[in-house]
Amino acid sequence: MAANVFPFRDARAAPDPVLEVGPLAHGPLPLPLVLDNGSFQARAGWACPGPDPGPEPRLQFRAVCARGRGGARGGAGPQVGNALGSLEPLRWMLRSPFDRNVPVNLELQELLLDYSFQHLGVSSQGCVDHPIVLTEAVCSPLYSRQMMSELLFECYRIPKVAYGIDSLFSFYHNKPKNSVSCGLIISSGYQCTHILPILEGRLDAKNCKRINLGGSQAAGYLQRLLQLKYPGHLAAITLSRMEEILHEHSYIAEDYGEELQKWQCPDYYENNVHKMQLPFSSKLLGSTLTAEEKQERRQQQLRRLQELNARRREEKLQLDQERLDRLLYVQELLEDGKMDQFHKALIELNMDSPEELQSYIQKLSAAVEQAKQKILQAEVNLEVDVVDSKPETPDLEPLEPSLEDVESMNDFEPLFSEEAPEVEKPVTTVQPVFNLAAYHQLFVGTERIRAPEIIFQPSLIGEEQAGIAETLQYILDRYPKEVQERLVQNIFLTGGNVMYPGMKARMEKELLEMRPFQSSFQVQLASNPVLDAWYGARDWALDHMDDDEAWITRKDYEEKGGEYFKEHCASNIYVPIRLPKQASRTSESQAAGKGSGANEQA
Repeated sequence: MAANVFPFRDARAAPDPVLEVGPLAHGPLPLPLVLDNGSFQARAGWACPGPDPGPEPRLQFRAVCARGRGGARGGAGPQVGNALGSLEPLRWMLRSPFDRNVPVNLELQELLLDYSFQHLGVSSQGCVDHPIVLTEAVCSPLYSRQMMSELLFECYRIPKVAYGIDSLFSFYHNKPKNSVSCGLIISSGYQCTHILPILEGRLDAKNCKRINLGGSQAAGYLQRLLQLKYPGHLAAITLSRMEEILHEHSYIAEDYGEELQKWQCPDYYENNVHKMQLPFSSKLLGSTLTAEEKQERRQQQLRRLQELNARRREEKLQLDQERLDRLLYVQELLEDGKMDQFHKALIELNMDSPEELQSYIQKLSAAVEQAKQKILQAEVNLEVDVVDSKPETPDLEPLEPSLEDVESMNDFEPLFSEEAPEVEKPVTTVQPVFNLAAYHQLFVGTERIRAPEIIFQPSLIGEEQAGIAETLQYILDRYPKEVQERLVQNIFLTGGNVMYPGMKARMEKELLEMRPFQSSFQVQLASNPVLDAWYGARDWALDHMDDDEAWITRKDYEEKGGEYFKEHCASNIYVPIRLPKQASRTSESQAAGKGSGANEQA
């Protein structure tokens, strides 16, 4: 393979097997189920106690659904996650329960939960007799939490549930045990990027900020860039392939301007451009057909046309014959003297007189006879094979020139050049060499850094938002200098959209520019930015198994409603919203009455 040429993997998700519940799940205390409910990918597994709680979550799938039609893909039921296989053929049918990163569609969320419980081996018909730890968005709206609690307690009849923020669970998993820490969490996911200040181990909800940009917007921006660059491959530049380029070929530039200057150098471009190979077929249409095969194909097309015309003539003949039989039957009524029936039939035929009927019968009889003759002639022609060949010429005797002809030819010889005419050589046409593989390559150069850069410069895609560095500076300015020093000692990066190479170096450069001279700071990347949220939720569930102060029980739900939740180290914080008091209608009507009375007096 040539240098810097990378084929698209076009990975197709394998259907998830239905797993069996281990013996620990049905012990004296049922094991908690940990569900990381992400807008890009959902992860589910058990919180198993012991020194080795187990590897990755047992179930990982895309958080999308597609409702199949009757008979489509072998059934009419909805399909979820990895059961969809390749997403591109079904892109127009995909539905997600999320609006940004907040679940709002109860019906689709139920499909995701059913899929998770079924493939983990949990029967959800009667009830799910396991506590559940569920991740949610930062500052999740009460409506979303009410909907989720209602679904879990009413539909699945779970014993208790605990809600937590995914990035805080990741922070909880990476910090040392039993340490009260401060820090700033930068969590960038598929739809949003959050910056969360942590003070004394708890979220400062009043000063956390959200940027409405993530991996989804980067993939869409990269798709638009490459479609403008390669308009001949619009259909092949799909979102799935753009996500593959982002995950495997993109990086964050430490200095975006300097990096663009480097890409202007031809040598740097040639050494660093990634040539993405699109799938193609090396067989050109019509290149393997010989002259005989083309002739045979033309003959087959001619026969099909003749058969089609013959079939149309027969159908028309049948309709004309039926109409002629109807007219002859009406004429027989006239001959038999059944005048009432004859006049009634004549009115139905929209005719005025017997003469018009007779004229129409004659014309229709001639047309039927002519159609029969054409059908017979067509049948005769079908029996003869149509072969394109040169017309045979009769054998002609060679004519010898007479003496007079020879003498006349000699008279004209001086008029012609004495040089013998050159024999015309056949012109050899040189076919241009067309490299199909090179035509189906996407040269991804500066696009490798332009797409991920949008979280630092949202203006690249026309978004009027602040980037990560500006938002981080804005949050730090809201605290005293002493608190700022404590926060910047632990800048924690998590989420799938921070896995670009160079992300940590870029954040260190941005902090170096915004912090005072000779001040210290520290940037830490999560050990596994994608799965650490699930690992942290699992660790939290094991540490707080018997802590009733952190779990919402069925009794709490029935007494206090679905909006109720309990705070813990990784949860959202209750922030009361004080709305301005509105004047009552009675007071407004009284004021209006006083005003009208004053006007009347005036």
